[in-house]
Amino acid sequence: MINDGSSDGTSDAVRAVARRFPKVRLIEEAQNRGYGSAGRKGLRLALETPAEYVVCLHADGQYPPEKLPEFIPFMAEQGIDVLQGSRHKDGTALEGGMPAYKVFAGKILTWLENRTFDLQMTDYHSGFMLYSRRAVEVIPFDELSTYFDFDLEVIARARGLAVGELGIPTHYGDEESHLNPIWYGLRCLRVMLRYRLGRYA
Repeated sequence: MINDGSSDGTSDAVRAVARRFPKVRLIEEAQNRGYGSAGRKGLRLALETPAEYVVCLHADGQYPPEKLPEFIPFMAEQGIDVLQGSRHKDGTALEGGMPAYKVFAGKILTWLENRTFDLQMTDYHSGFMLYSRRAVEVIPFDELSTYFDFDLEVIARARGLAVGELGIPTHYGDEESHLNPIWYGLRCLRVMLRYRLGRYA
């Protein structure tokens, strides 16, 4: 669990869990370094373990960790290296409280991303990503963004790796988002342009 400079009760809550489950490890950053920075650090640390699969999961309760027991066997059976949990594949995003404007904007971005990356995905932007150990070893994560477009850059750098998705339910509650949707959209367009220019080869 990486606490990226938050000053709320996150660290105390994780320590309480770690007392019951010793495998839980708390990593604390003195200041907020960004979503991508936290992801990069977690992936580096995962390579210090014998894990065959690594999961990056947002901690705001939107995404269901209970889906992991079916996701990892699916990756093993299908030979998938990067697996995206999709909020749209099963058509449950609106039911889970996702704002309609996000659904609409996401569909436009996804259409562009599918044309750019030559994939057939329904979602590139959920905070539920799984990696094979091979993917963690070969993708140069430390060269990627420290912002929220980190996950999209991962897919852009996954050349030669199998990328897929499975549907997940999602729950939008009263959590506060620090993501500026306009800036994020522009950053995603930048990733696509850079990909077209061969910057992720």
